[in-house]
Amino acid sequence: MDQNPYPTGRDCREPPSSTVGPGLIVIAGPTATGKSQQALWLARRLGSPLLNADSRQVYREFDIGTAKPTPAERALWPHELIDFVDPRHTYTVAEFQRAAQARIAEAHRQGQTPILVGGTGLYIQSITAGLGIPAVPPQPQLRTQLETWPPEIRYAWLQQLDPVAARQIHPHDEVRTLRALEIIYTTGKPASRLRQAHPPNYPILILGLHCPMPRLEQRIARRTAAMLEQGWIEEVKTLRERYGPDLPLLQTLGYAEISAYLEGRIPEAELQPLIVRRTRQFAKRQMTWFRAMPGIQWLDCEAEDLPEQIWNRVMAWRAAQTSAETTPAVAARPPADW
Repeated sequence: MDQNPYPTGRDCREPPSSTVGPGLIVIAGPTATGKSQQALWLARRLGSPLLNADSRQVYREFDIGTAKPTPAERALWPHELIDFVDPRHTYTVAEFQRAAQARIAEAHRQGQTPILVGGTGLYIQSITAGLGIPAVPPQPQLRTQLETWPPEIRYAWLQQLDPVAARQIHPHDEVRTLRALEIIYTTGKPASRLRQAHPPNYPILILGLHCPMPRLEQRIARRTAAMLEQGWIEEVKTLRERYGPDLPLLQTLGYAEISAYLEGRIPEAELQPLIVRRTRQFAKRQMTWFRAMPGIQWLDCEAEDLPEQIWNRVMAWRAAQTSAETTPAVAARPPADW
């Protein structure tokens, strides 16, 4: 077996099969499972467009704390739907859905099967399930009124008014909490009830990378330490100076804790453990979402032959599309220990 089943040169790309119609490959899973690296290698081998499905990586300048692909990684292969939104703009799920669906349609016209990668379950499901996203534009006056209340009060309102949405949003994710409340007060209905699915008519392969929680916490701890060493605190300082400390994105996971440290509300010794703990809690919430998502084929993110496993699943999926006797595979459930 090749040590690296993904060739590094663009001339090693797999030629497209004339008997297989274009579809969509999704690589999903909780944070710190190595999704981006696996998707990059697969995109280079297939010659596929690589589309981001992480709700914070769409924003410019929020780089280290969102684990955005590095410039070196992005030089290896084009990454799309990434690093293009002004941090002062609230990029909605509806906007993402329109942009992603348009890019997928363009790829299909060119006979390509794009790869969608990320950990934002709602972004992914807006595409794979064709969710109907409420077309509610931002309401600045309403947001100003809501922002006069403490974040914990706003989240409590969301738990009361839309418990389904509240279970899918981290208590510290003020951006999505405000957006959910905005939809409720604008339409009079919970966002979770307004999403009527219109699934796409092309084949979709969803691969989920998993890791038992004790091992995932170790991965989160290592990555958090690396981010801090790479200058995450300096990144937050720069963003606060440029946009002010009240920028909503600075209230999201990791950035909020570092902001609290810079303001003297968290001792330095507590900063890293706090980020790790809250990231672990976030990963558990991600898994709650992904466990409920149908059709995911789960793979251990620390398997030595993970690239080969992914390649084999892709080839089996493509072969199944050519078979007249194709039947949907029953997705394996994740192990009980995570």
